Amino acid sequence: MANSYYESPATHTPLLLDDDDDVVEAAVDYQGHPVLRSTSGGWRSASFIIGVEIAERVAYYGIASNLISYLTGPLGQSTATAAQNVNVWDGTASLLTLFGAFLADSYLGRYRTIVVASLLYILGLGLLTLSALLPFLSASDCETTNQSTSCSSRLQELFFFFSIYLVAVGQGGHKPCVQAFGADQFDGQDPDECKAKSSFFNWWYFGICAGPLCTFSLLAYIQDNLSWGLGFGIPCIVMVLALSIFLLGTRTYRYSVKGDEESPFVRIGKVFVVSLRNWRTCSSAIASEEESRGILPHQSSEQFKFLNKALLAPDDLKGNGKVCTVLEVEEAKSILRLFPIWATCLAYAIVFAQFSTFFTKQGATMNRTIVPGFDIPPASLQTFIGLATIIFIPIYDRIFVPMTRAYTRKPSGITMLQRIGTGMCLCAISMVVAALVEMTRLQTAEDYGLVDNPSATVPMSIWWLAPQYLLMGLADVFTMVGLQEFFYDQVPTELRSVGLALYLSIFGVGSFFSSFLISAIEKATSGMGQDSWFSNNLNRAHLDYFYWLLAGLSVVELAIFVYFARSYIYNRRGTI
Repeated sequence: MANSYYESPATHTPLLLDDDDDVVEAAVDYQGHPVLRSTSGGWRSASFIIGVEIAERVAYYGIASNLISYLTGPLGQSTATAAQNVNVWDGTASLLTLFGAFLADSYLGRYRTIVVASLLYILGLGLLTLSALLPFLSASDCETTNQSTSCSSRLQELFFFFSIYLVAVGQGGHKPCVQAFGADQFDGQDPDECKAKSSFFNWWYFGICAGPLCTFSLLAYIQDNLSWGLGFGIPCIVMVLALSIFLLGTRTYRYSVKGDEESPFVRIGKVFVVSLRNWRTCSSAIASEEESRGILPHQSSEQFKFLNKALLAPDDLKGNGKVCTVLEVEEAKSILRLFPIWATCLAYAIVFAQFSTFFTKQGATMNRTIVPGFDIPPASLQTFIGLATIIFIPIYDRIFVPMTRAYTRKPSGITMLQRIGTGMCLCAISMVVAALVEMTRLQTAEDYGLVDNPSATVPMSIWWLAPQYLLMGLADVFTMVGLQEFFYDQVPTELRSVGLALYLSIFGVGSFFSSFLISAIEKATSGMGQDSWFSNNLNRAHLDYFYWLLAGLSVVELAIFVYFARSYIYNRRGTI
């Protein structure tokens, strides 16, 4: 393997990666004395980064998994309003990853962005803990309405929302950079490390699902039965641990060199600008320019052919040499090819938003008794998503991939888009199951005369909800991991943080769409004295209608996705 160069974050001195995959640095210590050190790449350094992300996910889901219970409980919000607030917050956190990735890829680098974002994350979690603990933020009295009892002060509510949105800012910088930084530890030009990197995405998702399993049960129980302050404080401590783990691995990491070349954002943006300025250029002129540069006709050149106009200099630039290269045009096309795939995954993200909102509220109405005197928290059923993931990812990585690899001759068995589409199909099935279970729950409430008694427990075990959680977990093994690998692999090397941010933004926009759907349906179905689909009395609500709607959207999305996936042209090693 050819030697590669990397850079130390502290000294900015180049690191030489030799043929044995070891890094040797002619660095200096804090006193300026020369120091010679070596460290291995690959899984050794990636293990630190996976540990960091496991701890961060424990912290994040320690807040997100039971947030709707806090909003409908201590803050006294209605079910629909609370679900909208959860979706907007989660969507904002996911969309902020685009800004965090931009800072990392253009200015700070991934290492520094992770450190700064972690500090903001810890500050937000600390303030969130204070918002639930400090006496001066508590209301002096409670205001009772027909629908709910609100025991929060306005100051407490404002402080709470400021805190969780500060957490969202921290997560926006942390999330895309950590995963890209972890994948950077593997050399994509080496065949063995290329396979290891594909496996890395599987085990990465295994780790971030296995780690938070205790979150859904232990933290949800602490928050529901002991103290919200303690339930928010533990994630803060875990996030401090995550930053400590990350800093411990500093001397083992590979760091990408940032040279003096033009920013990738500027480089790709220039292609679109020059193409627009040449929009009147005839096709014969473009063909002549392609022939003069020795460009051979191929699929990629034929796709988005209007961008080939960037190969010609505009009239006011002729003679200045300011034209786009073939490589720059191909980079712009690779970015443009991502957006149909991005858009057709939004329905999956809308479904994904439901397990921490309406699935949890469903469980709260059902029989949750394990032993007399102990009821499991409804949010704890989210552990089934993690359980499905940690069971099926090893099966996928160790059994499914080798079997399909022997048939397809692809290092990862099936293509990334085939993997994503399989998960989308499972997602649609999950919503059909969820709708059927909710219909059964509503019928049980009617049979026992509990329709107008929302505080009573419906005599139906909460374990009826387990299949829909398990199916979502299995869908994640295919779609979530596939999306991560796809958006990392299919962008230019310098934009890999942005690529993973694009993957995360799917779930951000999906959460906003979920919030919009809930708001629109709430207004459309609550008029003329009727109960809406999301009534606070879930025995009179119709979550089953909502789930059938999402199942239909998932089927339509899958059909459109297959159409675009069949014509997608993979970039570089994209067939893995």
